[in-house]
Formats: sequence, structure tokens, C-alpha cells
Amino acid sequence: MKIRKASERDINEIAEIYVDSWRTTYDGLVPREFLNGLSYETSQHKWQSFYDDQVNETFMYVAVDEIGKVVGFAAARCMLHKEREGELYALYLLDQCQGQGAGRSLVKAVANHFIISNVSSMFVWVMKNNRAG
Repeated sequence: MKIRKASERDINEIAEIYVDSWRTTYDGLVPREFLNGLSYETSQHKWQSFYDDQVNETFMYVAVDEIGKVVGFAAARCMLHKEREGELYALYLLDQCQGQGAGRSLVKAVANHFIISNVSSMFVWVMKNNRAG
């Protein structure tokens, strides 16, 4: 598994991973109607906006399998509170790729990005009862 900085050409795959991961990871934790209402098109707009956000210093990394398919991603941003803090905004992997170390590698890439950017702390919000949390 290779980790690299996401590019704009990855947005469609990121959008699909987001929707597919919600449907597998949060089934039973959130109403099924909500999960069924998720769409690739809406997700694509969400992640394109996140990618384009220059105000909040957003960035994304992707996990790519041996054939070059994006199978997971991490999205992060710098938050300005009393000091600059890093937020791991999202971390999603396709169900079949979980438990293989890609998530850990994505978190490490985000943490390294923050270190290089002089951000000394990182936080993440995790849904209670999330099996990945």
C-alpha cells in the first residue's frame, strides 16, 4: 500500500470511498434512511470544496493499492484557536482494506504534514461505538 498526497484527480474516488465507507462502517449506528440518502454526486461536491479550501489550510492523503486504485483517504486541516491545531477531519478506507495498516499509515502522513507545518497537536472526532475508533 502506497500513501501519497491527494490530487484533484482523486476527488471522484475519494467521494465514492466516503459514501461506501459510511454505508459499511455506520450501518446500525445511524438510521438506514440517512445511509441510503448518501450520494456520490453530493460527496464529490463536498470533497472538491474541501480540497479547494485555501482558508483553512486543508489537505488530503490517499492510500493506493498495488494496481494504483485509491482505497482510502485522510483529510485534515489547520484550525486557529489560541494556537494552530491540526484536525484529522476524516479517515475512511474501503471495508476490504481495513485492518491492513493503511489507516495507520494515513494518520502518520497527516501527522508528519502537521509537524512540517509547525502544528504541534492534532485532534479527531470519532463517533461513539465506531468499530474503527
